[in-house]
Amino acid sequence: MLELKAEPLTAEAFALFGDVIDTRRADWFPINAGRTRRYHDLAKVETLGEGARTLISIFVSQPVEIPLELDFLERHPLGSQAFMPLHEERFVVVVAPPGDEIDPAEVRAFVTDGRQGVNYHACTWHAIQSVLEREGEFLVIDRGGEGNNCDEHPVAVRVTL
Repeated sequence: MLELKAEPLTAEAFALFGDVIDTRRADWFPINAGRTRRYHDLAKVETLGEGARTLISIFVSQPVEIPLELDFLERHPLGSQAFMPLHEERFVVVVAPPGDEIDPAEVRAFVTDGRQGVNYHACTWHAIQSVLEREGEFLVIDRGGEGNNCDEHPVAVRVTL
C-alpha cells in the first residue's frame, strides 16, 4: 500500500494536476457599481469531444475517516472537474499525473484549508470526494454530454494528515 502524508495545498505544488481556486491570491476588479469584486478566470474549464457541455452541480459529501484508505483513483478524459467548498469545508485531494497507468512514485496528497477549491485538468487521476470533519457541500463544474468520461484505476493508498 502506498503511504502518503497530505501536504498543504498550494498553486505551485498542484500545477501539474490542475488549478487551485482561491480568491486570497487572485487579482480582481470591481463590477456592479463598485459593490462587487470579480475574481476573474480562476480555473480553466475543459469540455472536450463532440456534444460536450459544461455542467454546474452541487455535491453533498459525507466525511471520511483518517487515515483515508483508497483502492482506486479515477480520471475524466473528456473534461476538467472543479470542486469549490460552499461552507469552508476542508478536504483531502489525492492526485496522479495524466497517463494510462499510475506511477506510485508520482501520487501526491494535499489537504485544503477550507477556502480553497480545486480544478482537476482533463485526464488527471484523482480520488473520490474526501471531505473532513463534517458533511460538505461543493459547487462542482464539469463536463456533460456524450461519451464515457470516467475511468477508474486500482491503486492502494493510505493518506494521513
